[in-house]
Amino acid sequence: MNLFRGVVQGSQVFPYPDVLNAEQRETLQMLIDPTEKFFAEQNDPAKNDATEQVDPVTLQGLRELGAFGLQVPTELNGVGLSNTQYARMVEIVGANDLGVGITLGAHQSIGFKGILLYGTDAQKQKYLPKVASGEHFAAFCLTEPSSGSDAGSIKTRAVLSPDGKHFILNGSKIWISNGGLAEVMTVFAQTPIKDEKTGAEKDKVTAFIVQRSFGGVTSGPPEKKMGIKCSNTTEVYYEDVKVPIENVLGGVGNGFKVAMNILNNGRFGMGAALSGTMRAVIRKAVDHAVTRVQFGHTLKEYGAIQEKIARMAMLQYVTESMAYMISSNMDSGSVDYHLEAAISKIFASEAAWYVTDEAIQILGGMGFMKDTGLERVMRDLRIFRIFEGTNDILRLFVALTGIQYAGSHLKELQRAFKNPAANLGIIFSEAGRRAFRSVGLGSTPTLGGVHPNLSSSATQIAKVDITAA
Repeated sequence: MNLFRGVVQGSQVFPYPDVLNAEQRETLQMLIDPTEKFFAEQNDPAKNDATEQVDPVTLQGLRELGAFGLQVPTELNGVGLSNTQYARMVEIVGANDLGVGITLGAHQSIGFKGILLYGTDAQKQKYLPKVASGEHFAAFCLTEPSSGSDAGSIKTRAVLSPDGKHFILNGSKIWISNGGLAEVMTVFAQTPIKDEKTGAEKDKVTAFIVQRSFGGVTSGPPEKKMGIKCSNTTEVYYEDVKVPIENVLGGVGNGFKVAMNILNNGRFGMGAALSGTMRAVIRKAVDHAVTRVQFGHTLKEYGAIQEKIARMAMLQYVTESMAYMISSNMDSGSVDYHLEAAISKIFASEAAWYVTDEAIQILGGMGFMKDTGLERVMRDLRIFRIFEGTNDILRLFVALTGIQYAGSHLKELQRAFKNPAANLGIIFSEAGRRAFRSVGLGSTPTLGGVHPNLSSSATQIAKVDITAA
């Protein structure tokens, strides 16, 4: 957030974060090769799209690869990957089949992520082994017909039973990925809470771990969608579902925070997946450009085509870099990544759309045909600007966060100017820094940890940084 004050936090980008040790790299490589082989030889994205379901044989193969529990600790039947390792695996899935990617992502990136982040030891022991193995699917159940982006306005309710042992859950959810498959659901509902000071009762959102086997949980038929057709999307209904009080997730009344943190935590994976998508799309465009001959020359020889491919490669590179910078900072212990994750989601979803559109343009009529697979990718990509926070809402989040952060700094200066005698240090620190540097005085700006070959660029960035401040 320092960017809103014109400050680049050099430790996050110079040197580039690298948190994988030799053992983690070896583990990752052992997973990459069989996963890439699996998608190349066993998964058929065109068939999945046509049948509007992931082939059962494919699902079983994914279970055998451990793909359903990549970040679950090994002692709980998972693979135990770090965020950076997970990003690399997600990139492979994104390069091959976004519909399968949604099935896996809805399951672990948000479906049971709340149990990983907020679950008690008992909850983790009970639920994580079976979702990690893929025996049970998981789903994240927040959206309702009357509340999309406005998550706080949900109508689903959970009321404590007279004996105090259960919450009675009633309501419905819409557009739930894995909604017709999931046994384990993270469900958000309004719960009445009494104010300890006033005694007044008010509703606050609470998160619950709900099992289909509790009874009273039903699903509608799979939705007919523009893209990601093989992923299962349904309405889910809850009628007098008895949820044990020990299945409250993150504390009564804390559901909104739980929901937002689950979504924030999972967004970096979207950038990684879409960087893989873009890489695969660019490969198709390049293959066509080097073989297609028009007017006696291959397409690659034309400047307009070169410019298109260069911009496509640039967008892919930036998307990939953002995803891995965020995942690496998360692995380094940073908890302040929500803004960057939102920016990454916006950029990645729009960049992938642009890159795919340009690839279709390069292929011309061939790009418009189903056989190339690009039209399927285009349809699959459209949802990424909508779900897990629409890009419009996330832009608002980014702007408001920046204004709030920079505003608090300005308020500090405003208070200082009201009593200058007592706050000379603050005033001179800010005003002096700006004034002296605007006329070329003061210390020379630097960014530490930069490779000598990039020293000139780093100096320019630092100067722009100061100008912005």
